[in-house]
Amino acid sequence: MDANIVVMGTESVGKSALTVRLLTRRFIGEYGNIESIYSHSYMVDGREITLNVWDSPCSEDFSMETSLFEKKVQWADGYVLVYSICDRASFNTVSRLIQTIKSTKDYLKADKAPIVIVGNKRDLHHRRIVLSEEGQMLALNTDCLFYEVSAAENYHSVLMVFHGLLDRVKDTKLTMKRPLGFRGIVKSMSAVFARRRTDSF
Repeated sequence: MDANIVVMGTESVGKSALTVRLLTRRFIGEYGNIESIYSHSYMVDGREITLNVWDSPCSEDFSMETSLFEKKVQWADGYVLVYSICDRASFNTVSRLIQTIKSTKDYLKADKAPIVIVGNKRDLHHRRIVLSEEGQMLALNTDCLFYEVSAAENYHSVLMVFHGLLDRVKDTKLTMKRPLGFRGIVKSMSAVFARRRTDSF
């Protein structure tokens, strides 16, 4: 099974740290603002799954990147929307992203959107501004999954985020047939990137 996942959120919430923690088990704290697609294969319940993760910088003004945003939404089987528990604005952006993704899916007449909301930087609880209950309530109201994690401290909680999303993606794929396979969409994506980085670990 192939699964295409887009990781979105505002700057400095830990999107790349989360992605690299999943793929390498290592934590790296500093990243540039680089758009990358990573590919990683592993076994789940005796089946090989190839996970394609688009680590995506997020513009505050979605209208400025409408065509690229639509490509991301069309490409993805599922979405990881990340905010920092220390940053109220990043949480508000996730709330807007959910609505934008769902309305774009409707506009494209595409499958429903499996989404997981991730409150990152749980290790910085002394600087917490966004309560866990707020993340849980947002997830409940929008039919999304919710996790609070620390990419800096814990690999297994990050793994749970992606496994939880993969379960929803599998359910969606069983009930709806995708019009385009991964390879076809990647070919259409090649024009978007000057370079496409694919790392396998």
